[in-house]
Amino acid sequence: MDMSSQREIIRANPAWSIPQLAAEITAALDGNGPALSFGEVRSKRLSKELALVVGTSGSTGLIKEVAFTRAALVSSAQASNSFIGATPGSRWSLLLPINHIAGVNVILRSMELGTLPLDLRNFEGEYPDIDFTSIVPTQLFRALKSDARLLRHLQSAKTVLVGGASLAQSLREEAQAEGINIVETYGMTETCGGCVYDGKALNGVEVAINDQGVIKIRGAVMASDYLNSSNHFELRDGWFTTNDLGEIIDGKLIVLGRSDDVIISGGENLSLMAIEAVLSVRFPDLECAAFGVKDPQWGQALHIAIVGTVNENEISLYLEGALGQIAKPKGIHSIESLPLLGIGKVDRLTLARMVRDE
Repeated sequence: MDMSSQREIIRANPAWSIPQLAAEITAALDGNGPALSFGEVRSKRLSKELALVVGTSGSTGLIKEVAFTRAALVSSAQASNSFIGATPGSRWSLLLPINHIAGVNVILRSMELGTLPLDLRNFEGEYPDIDFTSIVPTQLFRALKSDARLLRHLQSAKTVLVGGASLAQSLREEAQAEGINIVETYGMTETCGGCVYDGKALNGVEVAINDQGVIKIRGAVMASDYLNSSNHFELRDGWFTTNDLGEIIDGKLIVLGRSDDVIISGGENLSLMAIEAVLSVRFPDLECAAFGVKDPQWGQALHIAIVGTVNENEISLYLEGALGQIAKPKGIHSIESLPLLGIGKVDRLTLARMVRDE
């Protein structure tokens, strides 16, 4: 290996203050310091043209060390600020952990505006007003149901980006009724986080649907490599193929759910995302997740995990009436909290293991 063409990677320290973190990011982007890693990253060196690495694990559990150039990160930050009308001097608040691309993005967007974000991750007392912030649906749910302090903070913002997982329409409508200006984002670590806002691709981003109905993305925001598994990072003519099903209607992307979030139960396809969407209409205050469990009779049996207690018979009858007998769950489980994969995404594999271990 030609070490002269490599640069060192250092792990971003969670204890760093925001000004120190911004200084280290600046040095990494400008090439005047080592590259920075966030999350689970074991690689120690990378190509000189790369600046940041974010460790991420998908539904398979495989950790991918996603590497970015300065150009991709800056393009993402500028396109995001442009879409929401952020101008120099505007302030962001940081409510997300920095071991994920979503948290890093808040810092990058702020830096592009000549400011630094207000760090509210472990903040005590009343949250100050800000211009913009970014959260996951779970945080929005809690703001609307139980966290009045967070609710006031979100109401003060000009725009609140919500991403990281599917946002139920009922939750969005409730937030809007409370005076929160929601913009739903879609993307993944490989696309520098959210790159489609309310169904519209950001500047420099293209979105298409392949012959299998799967969403693919290309543009200036794309990552460059998986440091620990380059053979798994594939761009065809610049297109990155996601694991999500979608369609484009009147120029807007509609995300239908993950291709691996469809189970086959009794020979019929059943969308777990559709199950959750239907439940959110009838039970808007309920935190729940649908998942499949291997079953000798059904192939995959539908199960529901819920936070708290509800009338299980009512849930079963409602799903059966709304989607047919195929949607009648074979098990409903009450748990204290939903296991998460990354920020916001429910870990369905862990739920399935919990049931198998019972």
